[in-house]
Amino acid sequence: MQAYYAVPCPPLAEIEAALAGRPAGTEILVAEDGAALAGFAAFSAIYPGPGLAGGLFLKELFVGAAHRGAGHGRALVRAVAAEAVVRGLKRVDWTADAGRPELLAFYEGLGALRKPDKVFFRLDGEGLVKLGGPA
Repeated sequence: MQAYYAVPCPPLAEIEAALAGRPAGTEILVAEDGAALAGFAAFSAIYPGPGLAGGLFLKELFVGAAHRGAGHGRALVRAVAAEAVVRGLKRVDWTADAGRPELLAFYEGLGALRKPDKVFFRLDGEGLVKLGGPA
């Protein structure tokens, strides 16, 4: 995933420490292809939603290039949806890269609906420090 997004991959010990120290409530499902890691889905519970119902937010869905088209992505989203249903939650939300029509078609093929009335915002870097740092 790091290579796909063109960011440096930390050493294995740093990855393991980050996974062990991930925020409470963050869950990760993996898809395997034989002994190989094919992909993963990282998600967290969100609350509230309409009618004060909870949901899940799918933060990351990633399937390695060598494993795409084999059903791993669909299986991971299905597993996240199953978790929502079992927990009595009412929805699963996520974002997608607007410039990737094949990705948007994949999500729509799962039965997901685009929400054009929503705009995705991010507060990070200097903006995050400026707003959230000491007054």
